[in-house]
Amino acid sequence: MSEVKMLPYGIANFEDLRRQNRYCVDKTMYIPKMEEAGNFLFLIRPRRFGKSIFLSMLRAYYDISSQSKFDELFGGMWIAEHPTVERGKYQVIYFDFSQASGTGDLAENFNRYCSIMLNAFAQQYESFYDEGFRQKVEAFGRDSSGQLIYICNQAKIKGYKLYLIIDEYDNFTNNVLNERGQEVYHALTHATGFYREVFKIYKANFSRILMMGVSPVTLDDLTSGFNIALNISTESTFNMMLGFSEDDVRAMLQYYKDAGLLKADIDAMITEMKPWYNNYCFAKDCLETDPKMFNCDMVVYYVRHYLQHGTSPEQMLDVNTRTDYTKMKKLIELDGMGDDQRSIIREIAAEGKIAARLNLSFPAECIFDEENFISLLYYYGMLTMTGTHGTRLVLSIPNNNVRKQYYEYLLQEYQRSFRLNMMSLEDVYYDMAFKGQWRSAMQMITDAYGKTSSVRSGIEGERNLQGFFTAYLSINSYYLTAPEVELNHGYCDLFLMPDHMRYPQTAHSYIIELKYLGAKATDAQKESQWQEAVEQIHRYAEGERVRQMCNGTELHLLVVQMQDNELVKMEEV
Repeated sequence: MSEVKMLPYGIANFEDLRRQNRYCVDKTMYIPKMEEAGNFLFLIRPRRFGKSIFLSMLRAYYDISSQSKFDELFGGMWIAEHPTVERGKYQVIYFDFSQASGTGDLAENFNRYCSIMLNAFAQQYESFYDEGFRQKVEAFGRDSSGQLIYICNQAKIKGYKLYLIIDEYDNFTNNVLNERGQEVYHALTHATGFYREVFKIYKANFSRILMMGVSPVTLDDLTSGFNIALNISTESTFNMMLGFSEDDVRAMLQYYKDAGLLKADIDAMITEMKPWYNNYCFAKDCLETDPKMFNCDMVVYYVRHYLQHGTSPEQMLDVNTRTDYTKMKKLIELDGMGDDQRSIIREIAAEGKIAARLNLSFPAECIFDEENFISLLYYYGMLTMTGTHGTRLVLSIPNNNVRKQYYEYLLQEYQRSFRLNMMSLEDVYYDMAFKGQWRSAMQMITDAYGKTSSVRSGIEGERNLQGFFTAYLSINSYYLTAPEVELNHGYCDLFLMPDHMRYPQTAHSYIIELKYLGAKATDAQKESQWQEAVEQIHRYAEGERVRQMCNGTELHLLVVQMQDNELVKMEEV
C-alpha cells in the first residue's frame, strides 16, 4: 500500500486535507444535487457534522482561479468522473462568521473581519480586473459594505459570476444573543441594524449563495432583509450529505485494517460506537429508507484514539464537542427560560423522546414557545427524528453522548438545591458494579431526593423521581444508564447495562423499578403498589433480551418506593 492517509482530525480546509494526504469521505456526489436544488440555499446541521470541510470543498470546486488544481484536489473522487458545467465558473467570496468576534464594538469587529476577507478576495482575483482594482478595494478601509458593493459592481461590468459561501452564518449573532441579550441582538437583525443591512446587499448581488449554520433563528429575524434562500435542511435528498453513514465508517476502518494499523474487530468497534455517535436522521421521508448517520467528528476522534493506543477512548465524548454543548446550554438558559422549558427537558431526559411539530423558522424572541424550544433542541443535535405521531414528529435523544448532556443539565439543577458528594457516589458505584453491593449508592440518591425540595415542586410524580435517579446514576462509568427500556412487553424504569466494551470486569447489572406515592396514600395503597412493582420487574427480567444485555453479569432486581420525599421501602426482589 502507498503512504497511509492520516486521519483528518481538526482539519476544516479541503485543500489542506487533500494535499496533506488525509483520509477523505467523498461527498462530491451531492454537488450536482445542490445545483439542481437552486441558486440560493440554506442548510442547518448540528455542530461537528462536517459543514466547514464540505463548504471548503465547494469553494475549491467552483473557484475560477482553482481550475488548474482540479485534478490535484479532486482526482479519485466521484466528481472527477462527473463534473458539472458550473465547475470553476465563479469568483468565490467566503465568510466564516465564527471568526467575527461578538465582543467589544460589534459593528467594528464584524466590519473588520469582513474587510479582511474582501481584501483577500481582491488580492486573489486581482488579475481578472483592471489595474488598481485591489488598491480601490483596500481604500474603503473598514467599510466592508462599501467594499462589497464595489466588488459586485466591478464583477457585473466584467461579466463574472460571484458565489457567496457563508459558514456559521449564525455564530456571530448567537454569541451576541448569549453575551448581550435580546435587546442588542434585535438591534442587529431588525430595522437598520448593520447585520440586516449587509444581508440586503447579499440578496441583490450574487449568482449563487449557500449558507450553513446550526439554527434557523437568525435567518427568521433577517427574513425581509434576506428572503430568497431555499431551506433544504429537511429535504430527503440531503439527509446523508453531512455526517457518516455506517458504510462510510466501515470503509474507514477497513482502510486502516488493510494498512496494518488496526488490529481490532470492525464489527465490535462499530457496535461500541453506535450507542454513542449514531442515530441521526434529518428528513421525515428517510425514516424508513436511509441508514442513520454518525457524528463524523466523534467517529474520527474514536478512530484516532484506537490507532494511537490500540483501544477505544475511556471518555467517549471528545472535549471539543463538550464545549459545543456548553455553548448550546448557554443559549437555552437565557433569562426567558421558565418552568415550562425545564419541564420539557425533564420529560425528554426521563422518556428519551417527545412528540412535536418541527418548526423550520422562528424569531429569537419566540425561542421559549414550546414547539420552538423543542425545535431548537433538534437543530442543536440534542434531538433527532425517529418516527411520527399523527401529524407530529417523534424527536428522540439520538445517543449516549447527548443523553449525558441532558443528565448533566439535570444534575446542575439538582445540585443547586442540595449538593451531593459526587466523589463519594462514584466510590460506591464501584462496589455496585464489581461487588453487587448496591444499597449504599441507592440510599445516597434517595436521601438526596428527600432533601431536594425544589425538584418536587417542579413536576410531581414518578417521572420526576425517575429523572432524578437517572441523572445521578448516569455518572456511573461502569454502566450505560438507560431509562424506559422495552423489556418483555413492558418498559422498565431504569436498566443499568454493563459497559463491557470499556469495563469488561463489571460483574453485576441492575433493573430498577421506581414507584411514587402522594402524601395521602394509605398503607393498603402502598402494599398494592409494591406488589404491582414486584410483578412488573420479574416480568421484565424473563425476556431473552435481558440476558443478552446483561452479558453474563449477575442481574439484580431493585424496587424503590417513595412517598412524597420519604423512602417507604427499597429491596432486591
